This record gives sequence, structure tokens and C-alpha cells, in this order.
Amino acid sequence: MFTATPTLPKIDRLASAPDGSPVRAIWIGQAGTRARIMTWGASLMDLRIEGLPHALVLGSEAFAPYLGPMRYFGAIVGPVANRIAGGRAALDGRMLTLERNEAGRSMLHGGTAGTASRNWRLEADSPAACTLSLSLPEGTGGLPGPLDLRASYLVDAAGALEIRLEGRSGVPTFCNLAHHSYWCLDGSGSLDRHRLQVAAARYLPVDDALIPQGPPAPVAGTRFDFRTPRPVLDAVLAREAPPLDHNFCLGDSAAPLRPACRLSAPGVVLEVTTTAPGLQVYDGGGLATAPVPGHEGRPYDAHAGIALEPQGWPDAPNRPEFPSVLLRPGETYRQVSRFHARPTAPENRP
Repeated sequence: MFTATPTLPKIDRLASAPDGSPVRAIWIGQAGTRARIMTWGASLMDLRIEGLPHALVLGSEAFAPYLGPMRYFGAIVGPVANRIAGGRAALDGRMLTLERNEAGRSMLHGGTAGTASRNWRLEADSPAACTLSLSLPEGTGGLPGPLDLRASYLVDAAGALEIRLEGRSGVPTFCNLAHHSYWCLDGSGSLDRHRLQVAAARYLPVDDALIPQGPPAPVAGTRFDFRTPRPVLDAVLAREAPPLDHNFCLGDSAAPLRPACRLSAPGVVLEVTTTAPGLQVYDGGGLATAPVPGHEGRPYDAHAGIALEPQGWPDAPNRPEFPSVLLRPGETYRQVSRFHARPTAPENRP
């Protein structure tokens, strides 16, 4: 178990979780950036930077939407983010039978009782940082446990939001966490004016269940080539390509954090770096929160935001050739991701 800090300053209580525990939220920030973190799902509810009047992530000030149409918005998803094909995975010679919570075919984001649907414990906070913890019991979604997790949010001196994720277990299990915010940088509720650049020369083709079909493929010559900035929705809206919900295979980097992507809209840019080997990019084509409104007072529709999720590769428990998400006793799962949003000068606007 992680050691908790015993004394906490007062924070906001939003509501009660389904189990009766208090759902709390706290603002942290410095250098012109403020982030609001909620204990339910260890979620980023809101992120704002000085000079812009709107939130940069989709969400709500109320708790109830996070039990419904905003279930994964801003949450730490896991214990195994993304999909496990057929709800089955081999572990040390035995076949695990996992919850198939996506169309009865695959496990998605650790199942219905995964990390996004749990009330984490706020361990510590300061003006610029907070740390939350969660212990998942044995059998969560069919996975071995218990699994002890920690999520730390920090707004650094440059105004970037850094997220540190850790996991430990006393038994062999799988661990692959991901931060799942939907980003809309201009407050419009649409990705129409957004451009994306991804630092990846390869991606994972998927079948109709969004399960990887084989080894990584080159992005060159495909709609997945974002090596130079491109409009997020050009091919989708032209009906020339399938929806964007794919893993991009990030290259090796000598730096502690490797470049992942750059998202821009008029007047603002977001740069993402990470230690994770993959970046799942989902263009939000299935979003539909009506009649529940978000930060700007209106419901979110299809393509209202884009999910940029540093993580291990999907279906890794069934793919020994993929980067491993196996966690053994005595080991610590670690991921660090940094999201740096800042205004751009008018003459440099994308």
C-alpha cells in the first residue's frame, strides 16, 4: 500500500458517490494555469489558462453527469485502459475470463467497476498539486489483485499539467492506466478548427471491434499520417476514412519524456509528452451528452472534443510482441504525461 499523508486542508464536497462516500473536488494551479481535480475517477473536471475565457477540456461542474454520459470524461481509466479482445487473456499459464463490457465482445477500460467508476482517496494536496490513491480488490473485472494505484496531478512552474500514475500489486496482474480527457481548445464544442500533429511513424490497424489486427503499420500514405499538422476532421467529414480511434506507436526518445502530439486551434496550442509507448487518439465521434450540458452551457455532440490518451498498446495482454503491461510483485508500474496548453500570439495562430 502507498503511505497516506494524514492531514489535508479543507476541499469542496460535490456530492455522495453511489457507495455513500463523499466526492470531493479541488482546484490546483500556478503560472496562469488552473486545474480542478475530482476524487471520482481521479478525474480532471476543468482546466483553464490565463487569457482564455473557456475550459480546455470537456466536462461539468456537477457530479451527476459523470455517472452517465460523461462517464470517462477526464478520468484515469484502467486498470487496463483500452480493449482486451474477447474478454480473455493468458497470465502465467491460466486463461483469465474478463468482463466484456463493450458490446459483449471486449473488455473496455477495465470493465464497469474500473478506475473511472471508483471514488479515489485524496491523500495530499498543496496549492499546485494533489495526490489520489485507490486499491482495486481481487477480481475487479476478472483481473487478479489487489492492485494499489496512485495518481498525482501537478501544475508545474511553466503552467503545464503533469500527471504521474503508479501501480503496485502483490500478485501478477495487468496494469495499463490512461488519462482520458476530451480536449476542445477554442471552447466552441467542435473540432472543426483543430489541427493535430502526432510524433508517430506507425499505428495499429484495427478490426470492426477496434481490436488490433496485427503488427504496427506505417502511417505514410494513410489517413493516419499526422506527422505534419493536419485538420483533425478533414477526412472524417469528407467520408473518406474510418473514424479515428487508434493507437499511435510512439518512437523511442533519449529524453525522459518523449513527444506524443501537438493539438492547436486559433489562439491556443496543446503539447503532450509522455513516457508511455502509445497514444490512443479518439476523435469523439460517438459523443452525445444531450440533454446534459457541459462547461459552456450546451450538450456535447459528436466531435465536440478529442481524447489524447498516453498508454500501453491495446490488447497487449494477448500480444506478446507488444510492449508488456504485465505487472509482477515487487515491480512498480509508472507513467508520466505532461499536457502543456498555452495561448499563441495572433500572428502565430494555427
